[in-house]
Amino acid sequence: MKKNRNYNRREFVKTTAAASVAFTIIPRNVLGGRGFIAPNDKINIAYIGCGTQGLAEMCELITDPSIQIVSVCDPNKLSADYIDWNATRIKGAIQKLLNKPEWGTNYNGIPGGCDIGKEVVNTYYSMQSGNTYKSCSAYVDFREQFEKEKGVDAVKIMTPDHLHGYISVAAMKKGKHVVIHKPIANRMYEAKLVIETAKQTGISTHLLAWSKRSGNALVKKWIDEGQIGTLKEIHNWSNRPVWPQWTSKPKDTPPVPDGFNWDLWLGLVPDRSYHPNYTHNVFRGWYDFGGGAIADMGHYSLWPMFLTLGINTAPYSAEAFGTTTRIVEANISRPIVNDVAFPVSSIIRFKFSKQETLPAFDLFWYDGGMKPNTPEELGDASLEAEGMMFVGDKGKILAGFRTENPRLLPDSKMKTYMEGKEPYKENIENGGPHWINAFKNKTQSPGSFLNAGAVTETILLGAVALQARKKVLYDAKNMKITNDENANKFLYREYRKGWEM
Repeated sequence: MKKNRNYNRREFVKTTAAASVAFTIIPRNVLGGRGFIAPNDKINIAYIGCGTQGLAEMCELITDPSIQIVSVCDPNKLSADYIDWNATRIKGAIQKLLNKPEWGTNYNGIPGGCDIGKEVVNTYYSMQSGNTYKSCSAYVDFREQFEKEKGVDAVKIMTPDHLHGYISVAAMKKGKHVVIHKPIANRMYEAKLVIETAKQTGISTHLLAWSKRSGNALVKKWIDEGQIGTLKEIHNWSNRPVWPQWTSKPKDTPPVPDGFNWDLWLGLVPDRSYHPNYTHNVFRGWYDFGGGAIADMGHYSLWPMFLTLGINTAPYSAEAFGTTTRIVEANISRPIVNDVAFPVSSIIRFKFSKQETLPAFDLFWYDGGMKPNTPEELGDASLEAEGMMFVGDKGKILAGFRTENPRLLPDSKMKTYMEGKEPYKENIENGGPHWINAFKNKTQSPGSFLNAGAVTETILLGAVALQARKKVLYDAKNMKITNDENANKFLYREYRKGWEM
């Protein structure tokens, strides 16, 4: 017998319509029941990065019937040596998803890797269909994945920061939509290249740190009303980092674990020996691999605020102060120059020129327990461990880290303002439905890379200032530090052969 050809939905409709105008096609939602989404109408996703956060978010994303995870990738095949918020978060998420309370009890530690990702995907889809599902492929090299997986519509990137830009550009050049965790890249040149590639290709993109928050809208309203006079300063402080911060590269050279492809994990970074201090959940502390606390958390707090307040140009200067300037070694206290990792804590001051709807202002970032001085209006009270504060020449606004529950200071002013008004209600909108719909319709989500230029340059300029150890003046149009030629090297990186961008 002649082998039957597999028709997709469009071919089927075209062929049958031509054969008989009397033939009626029954809608798929009727055939498949309420909420049914036909395979050809799903977004096929290649999932790149199956570490702790990757698996945690996979357990949420996979339940959306409008997407289909068709392939996973991670340079680590399988291990139980991951670091996480607690010992049971990942096991618990997978147990709940698969309805298997016993899942993972054979792992003495926190599991992860592409084999785990593949197992989760195949098991979940088998449960949903009632049949054995084995169609999810697994790779250790995303480049091989891109070449072999022809039916992929989009990629979700959950890798360490240093690979974000490279994989994003490679995916967009293949015509794939991109959803990614922050940052877009951990070098200014790469981030700008990613954004420019998104612009030129018209590919739909989404940065997962996007959100829309009612607190920011209220702050903007108060600023526009003159409740704090003319805005002078914005302060944002985080209790991160929660990972170790080193002051030099490790000197010992432990063996590469079985099943872990160090070469692929290293990617575009110049060769060095494997060490567990670089990998898994501790990569963010290194200039080569991460973006520090400001890249980790600043996207969540600053980007929604930038978008709402209309901050759409990068700062023209940045000045940073970091701790860990002396260490004790062999019982001797000596100064240390740390040029490999972010400091344990830091303060960064950015200066912005006048925006379309805001006057010139300063933005202060604090991490590692650093905070601004407690406002006099708080009396004996202390600032929370994390927060946001807007300072004008006639008043202040104090809020949570992501501008939650803003209030005018002093409290008596807030009380007077609220007289006769409805109590404030916090409203938060996240990006899941936005990027999925944008990818389906080939439009841009509000979390598009195209909207993230100003916040990306701000955050990455902070890392430049920390490494330059001086105030740097920045020409955003030409991507250049104008007062220190040597500092320009921190906008770029040295690329390993074959990984050039």
